Amino acid sequence: MRTITSISELRQTLDEIRFSEEADRRVGFVPTMGYLHDGHVSLIEHAARTNDHVIVSLFVNPLQFAQNEDLGTYPRDPDGDAAKAETAGAQILFCPDPSEMYPLGQAGVLTTVAVPELAGVMEGASRPTHFAGVCTVVAKLFNLVGPCSAYFGEKDYQQLAIIRQMALDLSFPVDVIGCPTVREPDGLAMSSRNVYLSDDERRVAPALNAALRAGAQLIREGETSRGIVLDVMTEVIASQSLGTLDYFEITDPLTLFPAHTVGPDCRIFGALRFSRARLIDNISASLANEVVDA
Repeated sequence: MRTITSISELRQTLDEIRFSEEADRRVGFVPTMGYLHDGHVSLIEHAARTNDHVIVSLFVNPLQFAQNEDLGTYPRDPDGDAAKAETAGAQILFCPDPSEMYPLGQAGVLTTVAVPELAGVMEGASRPTHFAGVCTVVAKLFNLVGPCSAYFGEKDYQQLAIIRQMALDLSFPVDVIGCPTVREPDGLAMSSRNVYLSDDERRVAPALNAALRAGAQLIREGETSRGIVLDVMTEVIASQSLGTLDYFEITDPLTLFPAHTVGPDCRIFGALRFSRARLIDNISASLANEVVDA
């Protein structure tokens, strides 16, 4: 595996791949912020199965962190990440410094990319600047990598929907592919920030997924009242005392608009706060292809 830290070297390497004697070389791209877990590994493995070359980026993007968030303490393990990425099938690891991505510093980034129709609800309501930071760095990465298939986990389903729309609207030559959430055996969605959970918080954290599944079960049994489903999910969270509910939402899976009459085609979202960790999760109301255990 080749580790690259500069934009110029990344572009040169990709040009060599695309213009080599072997035509039609397919490129897979997995953008990450590092501290890789089995969910990230599954994305890299998926990319490796369906592409000739796989690029993994490791970049903790300062644009998507608000001032009171965990940019400085976000977990990092560059050596472990490199080993996991190579084992999973990556040929290129792109690890730029912030100064390489933003030569004039964070304050010097005057161009931002936003998808306000999809970014103003749920995570966007809780973290108003987050998705503009995500879209801006992903747009930059798509521009650097060029034509490719890019792989994102459905655990961050709102982010996936936003990036798909951005790629469509801006005509990026990128096929944005969503991959199922990878979970711990007790249902907790894998996340780099799970490391922030205390032992007691980790014990009750699966309540978020249990609440979503309770809502999905109601819908599959024929419940169409949004209010009833939300109340039942809220009761599941209220049964444990450590986490504080941020939100539950039931939406159209494409527009992310609230579904006033719920059905099996809906997507169910939730967020739960603990002392240091904020967990998010989502499932299809039909539960089709939802849970992938580690």
